Amino acid sequence: MKALNERKIGILGRGGAGKSTVTVLLAAMLRKLGHEVCVLDGDSTNVGLHRALGITDPPDPLIEHFGGMVFQGGAVTCPVDDPALIRESEIDLETLDPRFLRRNADGIAFLQAGKLATFGVGAGCDGPMVKIARDLRVRSGTTPSILIVDFKAGLEDSFRGALVAMDDVIVVIDPSAAGISAAVALKESLAAQRAGGEPATRHLESRTSVELARRLYRESSLTGIHVVANKVDDSAVERLMREHLRPHGIELTTVIPRCLEIHDAWLWGKPISSLAISKPVKKLVAHLEEGAVVENLV
Repeated sequence: MKALNERKIGILGRGGAGKSTVTVLLAAMLRKLGHEVCVLDGDSTNVGLHRALGITDPPDPLIEHFGGMVFQGGAVTCPVDDPALIRESEIDLETLDPRFLRRNADGIAFLQAGKLATFGVGAGCDGPMVKIARDLRVRSGTTPSILIVDFKAGLEDSFRGALVAMDDVIVVIDPSAAGISAAVALKESLAAQRAGGEPATRHLESRTSVELARRLYRESSLTGIHVVANKVDDSAVERLMREHLRPHGIELTTVIPRCLEIHDAWLWGKPISSLAISKPVKKLVAHLEEGAVVENLV
């Protein structure tokens, strides 16, 4: 398993579960512990993550850095239609054009893959932004950086193969039947991949593309899966969530209580204080350091 400071961590979950909240809290805690941390906004629709990090204006989208999206005549294709890797996808934050980078007061780096709305009606799907989330690696000079990818709501990006390049996945669930179902669906998808399942390739005309898609699945670097319960009102709700997850072989990594301070921060577009929740986030970091093997969820 890679050292923590070299990991790429994907944050997934259904809409409203609190993916972005966990992204901000985790980034702040890792930075407080002395790590170089970079957050990639991989959500092609929602906006506001930069404000939660305390950044007033977002950077220009990385889709421009990599040559634009294919649906606008650019270089970056959808990973489903074309699994080819993005060339020179490792970014050095020290030499990156500053218009693509922001840092907050704590030194957390912030990048944005791109927002589909900026391309107008009929721009195509957001697959090129997903490919950026899949292929991007980050360092700061000679110092490796933890990269946290905040994916868009739902599991669509995971089924596009974006998770093959993650070292860890954090599934954020809320106290709801839909939240439980999302965790189970992702667990089953990853278990199938772990058991040798292959991506859909019948639509690919090139044998080279077919072999690459299959190789990416076989060589997946994913080793850790962590399920985080968010917006939990009390111990009774936590106990109920655990009871519903356990028959599916899923244990909660940590539990984040419902927090009025965090709710208000999102309501008013203000920074989320890392002090609002600390103990459960420290527990999550400890699990990341120890590693949670995929076999435990199969």
